[in-house]
Amino acid sequence: MSVKSVGRSMVIDPEICHGKPTFRGTRIMVAQVLEMVASGMAWETIIEQCHGSISREAIAEAVSLASKVFIEHAQEYALEPASA
Repeated sequence: MSVKSVGRSMVIDPEICHGKPTFRGTRIMVAQVLEMVASGMAWETIIEQCHGSISREAIAEAVSLASKVFIEHAQEYALEPASA
């Protein structure tokens, strides 16, 4: 498997982080940053914790892509209605 670009800011490289999506030129996993966003962490704080290795634009691209994937796959996570 070769390196695949995911948008402008992310890549999937089988040699880095077991092929999990990372931000281009880093070993920072996209999922970790999305979890930080979901926990309410300020984007500026995320960038600081990543030592400036990712940009605000990269985070925005990851959030946007995650939103699109969620919309496409939401039915897979739908819960059954609770019985009364």
